[in-house]
Amino acid sequence: MNQRLKSILLRTARIFFLLCLTFYLGICGFMGFSQRSLIYRQQIYSPAEVADKARAAGLERWANSDGQSIGFKKLSPTQPADGTVLLFYGNASTATASAHYADDIQKAANFDVFILEYPGYEDRPGDPTQEKLFTAADEALQMLPTNQPIYVVGESLGSGVASYLAGTHPDKISGMILISPFNSLTAVAQYQYPWLPVWFLLVDRFPSETYLRHYRGKVGVTVDGNDTVVPEKFGLRLYETYSGPKKLWLFPDGTHCQITEQQQEFWKAAVAYLRLK
Repeated sequence: MNQRLKSILLRTARIFFLLCLTFYLGICGFMGFSQRSLIYRQQIYSPAEVADKARAAGLERWANSDGQSIGFKKLSPTQPADGTVLLFYGNASTATASAHYADDIQKAANFDVFILEYPGYEDRPGDPTQEKLFTAADEALQMLPTNQPIYVVGESLGSGVASYLAGTHPDKISGMILISPFNSLTAVAQYQYPWLPVWFLLVDRFPSETYLRHYRGKVGVTVDGNDTVVPEKFGLRLYETYSGPKKLWLFPDGTHCQITEQQQEFWKAAVAYLRLK
């Protein structure tokens, strides 16, 4: 092979490498720019539509001290209640769509249930980010009654918010149930996008494992064997690294956030675990 041909091949290889690198960096840039649209699958409705959904689900508006709606509540038919549940839903759900949790929990216990609405979801103003969800959770906790135990339920992405709240206010949370949780969103995102430098790109990391190091209350965890959104290994990692009292529910045939047993029976067992002295 003559020197001229070698030079041409080398130049071609360099150009090809630069094109591939440019394409890869372009993809990284696009994914980094659009990451929040992938994390937060907002469902947006008008106030009238939300009011109709809440009415159909038997929910009441829940407002902060300024009279601004921050979510919904379903008070126990028997008052005073024996406890309060604060619920954080998954990224593609809403507060009104989570009313079934309130129904199931209240069949198992005399609890008031409050469901936080995330900024930017349904008709709540704002844009969802980790910081804003955490701030909303802090405010929600301050708006709850303090004369009864407070329990937290977190579903999928909401488990990250729940873990933050428990780790930040450990003395105020009496126990938690985490449904299809993860040890960190970074770990899940890296699994889903192995060809991306997620550790570098991701802004909202939801490091649940880190927050739970500061909590010592009861934690119940459910994981699903057929979960392709948050594979069970990430929930198991969170469970295994938690050093406080804990209980694991395994659903080998379940998909994401799917409790494959009678809901009433599961919540009876979950409530009994949380209230066990």
